[in-house]
Amino acid sequence: QVQLVESGGGLVQAGGPLRLSCAASGVTSSPKSMGWYPQAPGKQRELVAGIGRAGDTNYADSVKGRFTISRDSAKNIVDLQMNSLKPEDTAVYYCHAQVRELTGWGRTARDYDYWGQGTQVTVSS
Repeated sequence: QVQLVESGGGLVQAGGPLRLSCAASGVTSSPKSMGWYPQAPGKQRELVAGIGRAGDTNYADSVKGRFTISRDSAKNIVDLQMNSLKPEDTAVYYCHAQVRELTGWGRTARDYDYWGQGTQVTVSS
């Protein structure tokens, strides 16, 4: 039922900005955290920006000062404002959400990870 849909990817010249958006639907509670994980060809997916339910943020060193993550908890939307883009930022950017859900007859709490389909960001030099 949970679905994450990313948008905003595209082709941009080095130094330019781009804004990504991720909308989460079907969640039973506000995600504990949401984040952006780019995956470049031949490399593993890695976190560059994350945000918690209270709005606390964390960034990878490679994007600090350039990327800004924000969240609209009421709408379960997370955005990533990307400035001063570099060719090495080129990747498929995946949206991630961790949601605490109650499952089973015992209604035990478990954390579930959900991923979007990804949106391509290409930075040309």
